[in-house]
Amino acid sequence: MGKLFVIDGTDGSGKQTQFEKLKERFDQEGIDYRTVSFPNYDSRSSSLVKMYLSGEFGDHAKDISPYIASTFYAGDRYATYTKDYKEYYENGGIILADRYTTANMVHQTGKIEKDEDKEKFLNWLSDFEFGLYGLPKPDEVFLLKMPVDTAIELIKDRDNKFTHSGEKDIHERDVQHLRDSYQAACYVAKKYNWYAIECVKDGEIRTREDIHEEIFQEIKKHI
Repeated sequence: MGKLFVIDGTDGSGKQTQFEKLKERFDQEGIDYRTVSFPNYDSRSSSLVKMYLSGEFGDHAKDISPYIASTFYAGDRYATYTKDYKEYYENGGIILADRYTTANMVHQTGKIEKDEDKEKFLNWLSDFEFGLYGLPKPDEVFLLKMPVDTAIELIKDRDNKFTHSGEKDIHERDVQHLRDSYQAACYVAKKYNWYAIECVKDGEIRTREDIHEEIFQEIKKHI
């Protein structure tokens, strides 16, 4: 089997930026790899995800059960895995993922209040995607953590990339969901021992280069 490294994070943390910088670094270093991004907006498999995020099933994130919402994302991941990178991964290839099951763990767990219910959901989700669907488990997950108030300021003028209008999705426009998701991210990262990266240090946002170097040096230990 190959290696799967996931870049994930709370809203406004610079996930896409770090993903792109990692690709550039791998190219410079001559490391063979493939990439995948979730949701896979270029595929029909993300149709239900788009409907969910655009508010077709409910205007607020908590209107939709975390279990139901998770099935939309899981189907997208299964289709993408089997069609796009399964053979490469099973033959020892390195996969860089821009979000993964980890994003569901953060956003959907944020809808759940009691710790015992969080644990029940996370166990179900892991069994569903890694057991039933047979998706590969990440070798390491890098969680970028941006304080919520800073994140809100950073994303306030950001367009959503999957809508023609650029309107924010039901996660991005729900401030309480952003706060709940941040707390869930801290909870889940501790549970699964993810590599958590603080994007703010001594009251200042760290540079992209500083964060990138930390991620790359950690990945080098595994390849």
